Amino acid sequence: MGSRASAYGCSAQPRFFEELRVWMADFPPSPADQAYQDRFQPLGLLEEGPSPYAAADPALVGALTKGLERGRARVEGVSRAGTGGGARPGSWNTNPHLFDYNLDHFGVGTIDSPEWRIADREASYLARAVAARIGLWGNHGYEAVYAQTFQDSQGRQLNGAHSYVLRFPEPPPVESFWSVTMYNTPDYYLVDNPAGRYSIGDRTPGLVHADDGSLTLYLSRERPADPARAANWLPAPAGDFRPMLRLYTPGAAVLDGSYEIPAVERVGD
Repeated sequence: MGSRASAYGCSAQPRFFEELRVWMADFPPSPADQAYQDRFQPLGLLEEGPSPYAAADPALVGALTKGLERGRARVEGVSRAGTGGGARPGSWNTNPHLFDYNLDHFGVGTIDSPEWRIADREASYLARAVAARIGLWGNHGYEAVYAQTFQDSQGRQLNGAHSYVLRFPEPPPVESFWSVTMYNTPDYYLVDNPAGRYSIGDRTPGLVHADDGSLTLYLSRERPADPARAANWLPAPAGDFRPMLRLYTPGAAVLDGSYEIPAVERVGD
């Protein structure tokens, strides 16, 4: 699509909307979403033929730019919800219904029932945007639940300048398996590291448990010197980061919200 947009000579912002226009024509919405999409006709997104953005009026470019910025800020704010604004410092944002937005196309094994659908279609658009921002291609909650946090137990942004521990007194209540994956922010990319370890969980070989059965993970930029801690090490980037806990075939305590994921604790300072 990039080559098609380039042919129109669009600058950065109009080019994005030109690509969106082409994609919307190639991949039309479900019938129930058509009326909502028609609202964007004044922006030129539903125009056919030559690009309306090749020589767009400055007022239109300004409106598109501001709208894109406001939309991005809204999605980002909702994506980070649960990590502040009255929530317990260091709490994990867990939403079993994050991927309930798909109302029209169901794969094999999908449960088609009201409790796993977002009844308000317009509300589902924001849910879909948030899901794409923080965890694209996720499963429905009965298959997997995804939890994320940006803060330590004191409400401070997680950052590779410090070292942290994540202690599980007992294994997370899942019927299949669980894992913690490290991502940087704000891009949410995997963190390159010399150990080649991007996630850690109950399938990781060589994990060291305490005598009481608890498991402590070590989140830091540098490899711990102690071999037992190094076995439980999840490498972190130099800057801000966000770990994500994936819970596959979650138990009832995860789905009803009664399971409280331990907060990440900062250590050494």
